[in-house]
Amino acid sequence: RILQHFHTTAEDYTIIFTSGCTAALKLVAEAFPWIPEGTNQPSSRFCFLTDSHTSVVGMRGITASMNVLSVPIKPKDILLSQKNRLLAEDQTCTTPHLFSYPAQSNFSGTKYPLSWIQDIKSGKLCPIKIPGKWFVLLDAASYVSSSPLDLGVHQADFIPISFYKIFGFPTGLGALLVNNRIAPLLRKTYFGGGTAAAYLAGEDFYLPKKSIAERFEDGTVSFLDIIALKHGFDTLEKLTGGMEKIKQHTFALAHYTYTVLSTLKYANGAPVVRIYSSTDFSSPDTQGPIINFNVLDERGEVIGFSQVDKMASLYNIHLRTGCFCNTGACQMHLGISNEDIQRNLQAGHVCGDDIDLVDGHPTGSVRISFGYMSSFEDAQTFLNFIIATRLPKLDTENLFQPSVTKLTTESVPDDHSSFNNADGLSPIPHISERELRSNFSATQTSVNWQPAESEVESIRAAVSETAVPTCRRDGSPVIVTKICLYPIKSCSAFEVTQWPVGNQGLLYDRNWMVVNQNGVCMTQKQDPRLCLVNPSIDLKKNVMVIQAEGMDPISVSLGENPGKEAVICESKVCSHRVKTYDCGERIAGWFSTFLGRPCRLIRQRSDTRNTSRQENTKGPASATSISLSFVNEAQYLLINVASILQLKEHISARLEEPLELEELIRRFRANIVISAPQPFEEEEWAEISIGALRFQVVGPCSRCQIICIDQQSGERNKEILQSLSTARGRKTNFGIYLMNQPLHSTFPGILSIGSQVFAVLKENTEIQPPTSSEE
Repeated sequence: RILQHFHTTAEDYTIIFTSGCTAALKLVAEAFPWIPEGTNQPSSRFCFLTDSHTSVVGMRGITASMNVLSVPIKPKDILLSQKNRLLAEDQTCTTPHLFSYPAQSNFSGTKYPLSWIQDIKSGKLCPIKIPGKWFVLLDAASYVSSSPLDLGVHQADFIPISFYKIFGFPTGLGALLVNNRIAPLLRKTYFGGGTAAAYLAGEDFYLPKKSIAERFEDGTVSFLDIIALKHGFDTLEKLTGGMEKIKQHTFALAHYTYTVLSTLKYANGAPVVRIYSSTDFSSPDTQGPIINFNVLDERGEVIGFSQVDKMASLYNIHLRTGCFCNTGACQMHLGISNEDIQRNLQAGHVCGDDIDLVDGHPTGSVRISFGYMSSFEDAQTFLNFIIATRLPKLDTENLFQPSVTKLTTESVPDDHSSFNNADGLSPIPHISERELRSNFSATQTSVNWQPAESEVESIRAAVSETAVPTCRRDGSPVIVTKICLYPIKSCSAFEVTQWPVGNQGLLYDRNWMVVNQNGVCMTQKQDPRLCLVNPSIDLKKNVMVIQAEGMDPISVSLGENPGKEAVICESKVCSHRVKTYDCGERIAGWFSTFLGRPCRLIRQRSDTRNTSRQENTKGPASATSISLSFVNEAQYLLINVASILQLKEHISARLEEPLELEELIRRFRANIVISAPQPFEEEEWAEISIGALRFQVVGPCSRCQIICIDQQSGERNKEILQSLSTARGRKTNFGIYLMNQPLHSTFPGILSIGSQVFAVLKENTEIQPPTSSEE
């Protein structure tokens, strides 16, 4: 059935089932009859188009180990390779060479000519001028998902495919179609179960099975998934009428979307998107149903792909972003040099992360693809999303610029510098929660607690001579106005007037979290009703009380002894494993009843440390681990009321009913809320001290769709994130992350409302320290 789909028969091709397209490519690299350097005959070459998937480029790792040279070929150069046409005497050489190219670029959808197969095998096209016989590997994984491939006409030697790309199932099954003319030349060293006709355990004797498929399918193949393939192909044919109709349908959607996207302009005439394509989408024979692009602002600057992805999620649109495992195409279309790749790596960017801009230049892009199930309505939904977010009816002027200007000529963009400035950061000494509670009880005599004058002097000395009490310009000091902890991750805030500081931030902040029946962390993204769960901590009674409307209150002991009956388990927070224990059936039943789904409450174990998730921290902190609770990024999150007020002004202009200030503050779920004179001046701070506590600023907080959820009703309003993105230009940053730094003080770690905040500015800012009298 598979061979029939590709218009060929078992006389010409053999199917070798693999775990996926990548495994098929690896098999070719290992089994191809390479002739290494240093022998008496000309050596083999592995050539590949630079517009190739990572799994193709990765074949060079195997060829290098076999002492075979790899040669990357740019798409524009292959067209010039007619000059390398082999002479008749060169074609008599039997040295095998392999050229790999994609039938369709997975990055841009460009379709490369299938005629290259015969031209290269015949010597009419030659990737490099070298005597020998050329074989062709056609990477068809992207192509066959929406286009017919006739192997009766285009007889490539190797064709790796992935079945889930054709009809969505199964995800763990691929195949390598091998031309029977080259199959006998393939070599194999390892032999697994089912591949041997006979072998001896005590002697070096092994005879492979005659069937090429059986020889290369080590172990038990995924036979249940293989059985499903027939039904997949039959259903695909029944629903669509065949691959040619799928090709026309998907291209029509892509052409329509491309045409509309290309015409979208801002009021000043600047384009809304920059499309990366080698074609003009005029023919399905040269262009597949893939559109790769970046969104631009009115000035022509790229808006980072992670910000576009966050906005798309509000419209229930799933996008692929980054370089799509095709660095060569990414470099070619985005103009990224080899040196740029190295610099981006030094800046902390790696494949698959959210660092979308480095020095203002994009590290990747956005891709949309259409399949046989895609509809015209899908295309319209996507276009409506772009128009709604980039061409709103109310075009408000950008009001959100930081209040201070850096004079440095070497600036680090906020979009990717989140944790690169944590110089001098070190964890606080380990203090037990019992000690903290004891110290807190002995010191909570005043809400506006301040250290003694001698302590103030030592604090100022520790912060450094450049410390600036932020009472500049209008003379108003910066004051802590609100303190919140979130005992249960993604649940409601517990607001306090003063609170002890633990090893992981505010004591008991995000020590618990709700997980589903599979042990996966649940957040408001999956269930906004979590915000209606109200936990509160009673330090004297040593309990956490959990309340919700329509439910009887339930309490959980703050004691850390899980008991012999507790279930010890592993969970994940932002892809990082954490050691936890289950809080029992009674609590699980309470949450399951309220949320209407099976779930459990778990707590982080005190005998394990969840360390900082930032891998690129510089300075002394990089040598030590920062202890974290169930937070996503850092120990504390700080926001500024002045920044909130400016955002509120912008959002109110876009809403029918303006938001209340307190409601907006709750949406940003900060631990520390301050009142500073200038909006966004907190983004210029490197360190701060509050009372006897010292904090390192480790970067901006990039916001997600949770700020769209009303924390008192659980209702969503996508306008909030959309307004933040519009107001802040090309990013959704709001608030700053903090990490604890120890101060050698005799005072316990207490954070209090009314405390004054002293800040150290980032280097080379224009604001100067105040005079001693101002201080």
